[in-house]
Amino acid sequence: MRDTDVKGLTGVTVGTVKVPGATLHHEVRGRGPVLLLVPGGAGDAGLFAGMADLLADAGHTVVSYDQRGLSRSPLDGPPADQRVSEWGADALAVLDAVSPDEPAYVFGSSSGAIVALALLAARPDRVRRLVAHEPPLVELLADPAPYREHFAEVRELHRTQGLGPATARFSETPDGRKPERQHGELPASVRPMAARMAANMPVFLEHVLCPFSSSAPDLDGLRAAAGKLVLGVGRESADQEALTGPSRRIAELTGAALVEFPGGHLGCVERPEEFAELLLTAMRR
Repeated sequence: MRDTDVKGLTGVTVGTVKVPGATLHHEVRGRGPVLLLVPGGAGDAGLFAGMADLLADAGHTVVSYDQRGLSRSPLDGPPADQRVSEWGADALAVLDAVSPDEPAYVFGSSSGAIVALALLAARPDRVRRLVAHEPPLVELLADPAPYREHFAEVRELHRTQGLGPATARFSETPDGRKPERQHGELPASVRPMAARMAANMPVFLEHVLCPFSSSAPDLDGLRAAAGKLVLGVGRESADQEALTGPSRRIAELTGAALVEFPGGHLGCVERPEEFAELLLTAMRR
């Protein structure tokens, strides 16, 4: 189902894809080879508002979507712990809806990068080139225990003390430090997503954070598709091992390329022009 009358969005076609247990909202703009953007965290398709038009202007059909249970992609029933494999199947369903006959370029950010990696490992035939930016797969780290315990603590704080204390702890490192970089005001391009993102945080903290960060990627599948894979790290994420360490480890274990992107974990939001330019280069190298 598609609806081209989209409030606040120009030149964007909106549609829905029915998948087992949910209905997925997706947005399409531009013409050319398909580039699927997979959002992470509590974000949705609006996470990429700052660079989606730039990518479309560069000659791509740019597709973004809301993950199941978040924003405009409702579940059929009550929320429960989410599975990476199911979200990977969702990404494939969106891809099949907009590009049934041709493989696509794919970009995933944060937990969306975990989803993108699952898609590549399961269906490399549907992917031309995939860029996974800072997937927080902490079990790949030399010492995952502090990060595993940190995320479990965040979830327990959400259950016992509420969203505010949980979010505050989530913004810290396991030893209680604030990362060196502190995000300022949201860019204008993503402010319309802010209310949706706030509403998504309880679902993310309760049902996504722990199961996704503790999941194990299909390294054999990724090795087999390593020629299509690029791992991304942010230039300003160096002090956040949970974010950059897994990308470096996957690159080491699979032989895939590793590229440094502008900004930090949300470089695609903070510096969309620079980020989009380097993303296009990484996809076409």
